[in-house]
Amino acid sequence: QVQLVESGGGLVQAGGSLRLSCAASGRSFTNYGMGWFRQAPGKEREFVSGINWNVDNTYYADSVKGRFTISRDNAKNTMFLQMNSLKPEDTAVYYCAARVRFGAWQNDENYAYWGQGTQVTVSS
Repeated sequence: QVQLVESGGGLVQAGGSLRLSCAASGRSFTNYGMGWFRQAPGKEREFVSGINWNVDNTYYADSVKGRFTISRDNAKNTMFLQMNSLKPEDTAVYYCAARVRFGAWQNDENYAYWGQGTQVTVSS
């Protein structure tokens, strides 16, 4: 079992930046690839970014590529999402999750141990 806690969300103007954190506890953090997902009101949860356990591969949704950067510090059991050039359409609750099954990084069925989420609101 892994417990995940997101933080760092907030209200920011368009063009601004936020850095989300996902702190893990429980089973070894390095056992898992990790992902960020988001869910906007009235929309389905969507993949944002993923990173494998040893940080040699990262994955991004086309909508955030070039603006968001995922990283992790295995020594501190923490994952990060640096979000730059934020747009109003980035407004959503952002969740981190541990990837427990092989398969498409974008498929949320390959993840478990979801955090409670952190709200990101981007004003125009």
